[in-house]
Amino acid sequence: MNEVLSRFRLKGRPTACAPYGNGHIHRTWRVETDSSAAYILQRINETVFPDVPALMENIARVTDYLHGQGLEGRRALTLVPTVDGERWLRISGDDRERAGAYRVYEFIGDSLCLDRAEEAQDFRESGAAFGGFQMQMKDFPAQELREILQGFHDTVARCARLRRAVQADPLGRAASAAREIDGALRRAEGAGEMLEMLERGELPLRATHNDTKLNNVLLDARSRKALCVIDLDTVMPGLSGNDFGDSIRFGANTGAEDERDLERVGLSMALFEAYAGGFLAACGEALCPAELETLPLAAELMTFECRVRFLTDYLEGDAYFRIHRPLHNLERARAQLHLAADMARRRDEMRKAIRRLSPRRF
Repeated sequence: MNEVLSRFRLKGRPTACAPYGNGHIHRTWRVETDSSAAYILQRINETVFPDVPALMENIARVTDYLHGQGLEGRRALTLVPTVDGERWLRISGDDRERAGAYRVYEFIGDSLCLDRAEEAQDFRESGAAFGGFQMQMKDFPAQELREILQGFHDTVARCARLRRAVQADPLGRAASAAREIDGALRRAEGAGEMLEMLERGELPLRATHNDTKLNNVLLDARSRKALCVIDLDTVMPGLSGNDFGDSIRFGANTGAEDERDLERVGLSMALFEAYAGGFLAACGEALCPAELETLPLAAELMTFECRVRFLTDYLEGDAYFRIHRPLHNLERARAQLHLAADMARRRDEMRKAIRRLSPRRF
């Protein structure tokens, strides 16, 4: 990696470069130098993100904007420029292990990243981090961001793809998932409710993170308070509710995302309120009444959307989500169905909690 690292403006000479983290998309290394500086080097997965210039333009715009608001050091990601002043580097050639697109971030030390909350306070801090991101980006012109993944949260389009997968049934799996397919398509009628509100101007377009899992938040290793959000690859124009809803889907589930014992799957109101409390304390003043009102619906819709995506991938041959057993995606879809049904039953309970926790009346 010396050739790659020599093309970035690092402080000091690299002395160590080792694989880092457990991410599934990019190849990642931690780099240390003889000046006691540390960095994160990544080779971008161009299969997932083929338009690297657009991807890096988004990230540069967002990080520059955050720095312009005084968020420095451990409070925001910092891209390290190349020696030519660019934000990323292209290495060409026939060596498949070396060739590709690279970027470097300053390493944020004394931090920790959790895959699941060890206590409710961890989830609250996740809410504070993503709510803080919404607050920091509230005046950013979202329409100027590139849509890196087309239709990522277009739930109506996701349902249309499911219908095509059912009709084509390339692997003959539709019969084994008939109940799940029928349930998803019956729920699809209202899948575009929030998109329709956006089109009518009732919900604002915002710069959203779109991958709001707990492991995309850095916490201070000592205080366990939120530092910043990471993994800005999917920052795009979107709805604030999508970010809130996907966090709830992933983090407030009483079972695992792929839980086979459906009796263990449901909505934890304690975790819901922990996350919502952190999120709303950070950005509740910036959200309009319609955004606040639709947060419970967003949690249900994001869970439904993920259910549709798992089910579609199962029918199409498990090409997108990594599986560890033959029915893995179908099991994921069943778990999301169970969770979404529990959310629908408890929507009023969620709404009351949002009203109680919100810093503004609506």
